[in-house]
Amino acid sequence: MQAGFMINLGNKSQVPIISFSATSPLLSSLRSQFFFQATHNDSSQVKAISAIVQAFGWREAVPIYVDNEFGEGIIPYLSDALEEVNARIPYRSVIPVSATNEEIRKELYNLMAMQCRVFIVHMAPDLGSQVFNMAKEIGMMGEGYVWIITDGMTNLWSMINRFDMDSMQGVLGVRIYFPKSKEVNTFKVRWKRKFLQDNMVNAELDTFGLWAYDATFALAMAVEKLGTTNFSFDVSNVSKSARTHLESFGVSQVGPKLIHALSSTRFKGLSGEFGFINGQLESPIFQIINVNGNGEKEIGFWTSKYGLVKKPDFTNVTGYSTSKANLGTIIWPGDTHSPPKGWEIPTQGKRLKIGVPVKTGFSEFVKLPSNTRPNSKVIPTGYCIDVFNAVMEAMPYAVPFDFYAFENAEQEMAGTYNDLIDQVVYGNYDAVVGDISIIVNRSFCIDFTFPFTESGVVMVVPIKDGSNKNAWVFLKPLTWDLWVTSGGFFVFIGFVIWVLEHRINEDFRGPPLYHVGTSFWFSLSTVVFAHRERVVSNPARFVVFIWCFVVFILTQSYTANLASLLTIQRLQPTVTDVYELLRRRENVGYHNGSFVKEIIQGLKFDPSKMRTFDSPEELDELFTNGSANGGIAAAFDEIPYMKLFLEKYCNKYTMVEPTFKSDGFGFVFSKGSPLVADVSRAILNVMESDKMKEIENKWFPKQTNCPDSSTSVSSNSLSFGSFWGLFLIAGVAAVMALIIFVVEFLYKQKDVLCIPGISVWRRILQVLRNFDSKDLTSHTFRQSDLKESSHTDSVQIIGAVEVSVEASPNNNCPPSPSNSDQTSLGITFVGEQGSPSTEDKISSTASPEIEIQLANTNNS
Repeated sequence: MQAGFMINLGNKSQVPIISFSATSPLLSSLRSQFFFQATHNDSSQVKAISAIVQAFGWREAVPIYVDNEFGEGIIPYLSDALEEVNARIPYRSVIPVSATNEEIRKELYNLMAMQCRVFIVHMAPDLGSQVFNMAKEIGMMGEGYVWIITDGMTNLWSMINRFDMDSMQGVLGVRIYFPKSKEVNTFKVRWKRKFLQDNMVNAELDTFGLWAYDATFALAMAVEKLGTTNFSFDVSNVSKSARTHLESFGVSQVGPKLIHALSSTRFKGLSGEFGFINGQLESPIFQIINVNGNGEKEIGFWTSKYGLVKKPDFTNVTGYSTSKANLGTIIWPGDTHSPPKGWEIPTQGKRLKIGVPVKTGFSEFVKLPSNTRPNSKVIPTGYCIDVFNAVMEAMPYAVPFDFYAFENAEQEMAGTYNDLIDQVVYGNYDAVVGDISIIVNRSFCIDFTFPFTESGVVMVVPIKDGSNKNAWVFLKPLTWDLWVTSGGFFVFIGFVIWVLEHRINEDFRGPPLYHVGTSFWFSLSTVVFAHRERVVSNPARFVVFIWCFVVFILTQSYTANLASLLTIQRLQPTVTDVYELLRRRENVGYHNGSFVKEIIQGLKFDPSKMRTFDSPEELDELFTNGSANGGIAAAFDEIPYMKLFLEKYCNKYTMVEPTFKSDGFGFVFSKGSPLVADVSRAILNVMESDKMKEIENKWFPKQTNCPDSSTSVSSNSLSFGSFWGLFLIAGVAAVMALIIFVVEFLYKQKDVLCIPGISVWRRILQVLRNFDSKDLTSHTFRQSDLKESSHTDSVQIIGAVEVSVEASPNNNCPPSPSNSDQTSLGITFVGEQGSPSTEDKISSTASPEIEIQLANTNNS
C-alpha cells in the first residue's frame, strides 16, 4: 500500500521513485515510468521453483502464503509456472498475518489429511518460523514431506535464529545469487562495524541492504550525468486553496531527464551487474540451498537461459536443463537422501472411493452381487476387478479403497459410461474401475492409466464352409501357371531324352509317330514311375534322375493339397470388406453405449441399418436372424468384447479386417492424480507376470472345439513360386546334357559339314539323315553287329561317315579342282538294310564304310 501511494505521488510530481524493498509483482501492473524497482519482484523466482518441481517429477504442490498483498501477489504467477511443467495446485493454504499457534496447527492438520506432500512457503521469516515450528511439532517435518521456501525468507536468513533453524532441517530454498567478491566482504565488515558503533546492536547486512546501496549509487551517477541544473518545482498549476502539503506539490523540472539518466546507468555494484530495463533489474541467477544443521548448503543454481546447473560459471553447459542430476546431494526432511515421491495416502484421510459400472451383459468383465443399494459398498467380481486388485497388490505402498456401484434404485446403471466418469470430475468418486475405454475426449477432464487390455475395434461376421468340392476340384491344388509350367516341362524333358537316346537305343527308334508317342509316354509315365523304356546313355540317365526327383516333389505336394481340399472343412467369412456391407445395405451391430457407434457413423452407415446389443447372447440372436429379418450381417466392437464373444461361439463367427485404432481399457483417476504414474507402472508389472495369464484363463477359458482360424480365409493352391527352383535345376540339367550331345555329334559330322561344291541345305539334310541312323560305334550295337556280319552282306551303319578325297592337299575340306574340266560327285547312302539310295547315281560297295569319292571325270 505504501509503495502504491509513493508511485502515485511520483507520477503527480514527475519525480522518480526508487524502491529497494518492494517486491510485489502487482506493482508492475501500475505501469509508471517514474517507478524504479531496484529489487527483483517475487514473480521472478517462480520459474526456479517450478524447475525444482519438474526435476523430481512432483505432480502437485500446495502453496502456504501469508494473507496480505505480499503473499497473494505471487500466487497467479506460481500457478502458471507449475502448469507449464504439468503440475497443479490442489489447495491454497492462507495463513493470517497475526495467526496464533493454534490456528496454524489446525491448518497444518488439514494439510496432513491431504495426499499432496509438497509445500511452497511464501511469507516473512517471523511467520514462516512459526509455521515450521508447528509443522515439526505435529510430525510434518519427517520423511516423505517436501518444503520449499521463497526468497521472502531466504533473503532475510539472518533474522532466523538457531532454534527455528532446527525446525527447518531438509527444507529447500531459492534466493537471488550475489557473486562473492572482496569489495562485498569489505563493505559488509565496514557496515557492521558502523552499525554496531551507532546502534549498539550486532546485525548482518542482508540482500536488501546491498540493493539499497546500489540504488543510491545509481541515483548519484544519474545526477552527475545531469550536472548542475534546476531541481526546483513548477508550482504554477498548484491551487492556492490546497489544504495539505501534498496537494501543494508542484511538477519537477528535471524529473523526465533524471528518468532517462537512471535508465541508461550501468555499473557493477555490490549486488552484481546493476542496470534498469523498463524500470526493473535484469533477470537474476537464483541460488538453490538446502537447510542442513545450523546453516545452509548450496546445491545448485537456476537461470532463465540454462535452467538447473551445478555452478554459475556455465562452462560446458548447452541448452536448458531440468535434470535433478545437475543438483548436489540433498538431505530431505527426516534425514533421508531418497527424494520423496511428493504424495502419500493420508493415514487420517478417507479410503479411496472406487466407482464401478452396472452391466447387464458381458458380466465376465464386471459383475455385481444382487440386492445392492445405491451408493453403498459392494464386492464386485470380474476380469477388470481382478486386474485392479492385482495391480493394487503390486503397488510399492498400501492403497486402501472401497468399491461403490454406480446404480439407481432399480439396480440399473445410473447413466452412461460418460456419466460414470463425470462422477470423478465432480469428486464423488476418486477413481473408476471397469471396462472403461480410453478415449481422447474423456482424457480432457480425467487421467487414464496405462491400458490393461488389447486395443482395437474389429468386425465380426458369420463363417461358412468354403470348401470347393465340385467335379473340377482336382485342378484346385495347383495354380494355372504351375499347370502350364509342368506340362511344358513334360514335353521338353521327353524331347531331350529322345534326342539323347535316338541313335543308340532301340526303344527310341521307329516310325516318326512312334518316336513322338514314345517320347511323350516316357515323360508322362514318370509321374507314376512306370516307364519301361531303357535309358542307356549317362547324360540321359542324369536328366531322368533330376526329373524324377522334381516329379516326386510335385506329385507328393499335389496329393497332400488335394487331400486337404477334399477332407478338411475350410471355414470362410461371409463378408470380408466393410464396403461390401455398404454396397449391399446390410444391417450392422455395435455394443450399446459404446463409442464404436461414432466409428460406424464415420463409415457412412445409415442409422436405420444400425442395431445395438448388450450381451453375447443378444449378438448371437441378431446374427441368427440375419439382416433380412431385422438382424445383422456384421458387428463392430472392441477386441476384448469380441474375443469373449468368439470364445462362446467360435464355430459360428470370426474376426476379419480392418482393425480400427483404439487404446483399450484403462482405470480412471482424477486429473493430475499422483496415483496414475504408480498404477500404470504396476499394470506393466502385472501384465509381464504370470498373474495376468491366470486372470485371463479364469474369466476367458479357451474352448477346445473351436476350428483353426488360420484355415478360414486363404487359398492353399500351390503356385509356381513354390517350385521354380526345382524347375530351374531340371531345366539347366536338361539343357546342359542337350548342348553336350549336340556339340559332340556335330564334331563327328565335321567332314560332312565341310564338303565343298554342295549347298548348305544338302549338308544339313545329310547331317539329319546321319542323326536318324544308328550309331554302330555305340556299345549297345557292338555285339549285335558281330552276329549280323556273318549272315548278311549288308552293313547297318548309324552316323559314321568317312570321307575320302582324292588329290586334295587339305586335311579336312579339299578345294575344287583348278582346271576347267567338269567334275562329278559320287555319294553312296546306305540304308539300314544296305540298299543304295536313289537320290544320286551311286555305285554300291561291299565296304563296311560309306565311301564318298570326289573324282575327276576325265580320269575315271
